[in-house]
Amino acid sequence: MSNRIMQLTTFEIHEGKLDAFKESIRKAVAFAEANGPQLLVEVYIDDEAMRAHSCQIQPDSEAILVHWRMSDPYIQAVMETCALTRVDIYGQPNDAVMAGMGPVSTQGVVRTVTPSFTGFGRFANDAAAD
Repeated sequence: MSNRIMQLTTFEIHEGKLDAFKESIRKAVAFAEANGPQLLVEVYIDDEAMRAHSCQIQPDSEAILVHWRMSDPYIQAVMETCALTRVDIYGQPNDAVMAGMGPVSTQGVVRTVTPSFTGFGRFANDAAAD
């Protein structure tokens, strides 16, 4: 069984904040690419619906905790432009990660956790495609 954790996050972008949201996301992703532990980060934006989706794959729970600590200023800048509406977690995050996710549940955010079953990854092949 894999320790990898995938997180799918949905954001509603505040009216008039689309450009600021995109810029804060660009900076956050560039920082994560250069410094973060993530195996994958992808962000999808529907300009017309003012909605965005982020997919992150982390190697394990400890990587999530490291990401949160190092990326907090970038996360805060993003959150000034949007509202978090849904977080779907796939894998088995540890107690520390679940405790860190606790506040989103009290803010009306839908949060789900689905345990791993089976799978594989080919992340080493991604570098050849770039």
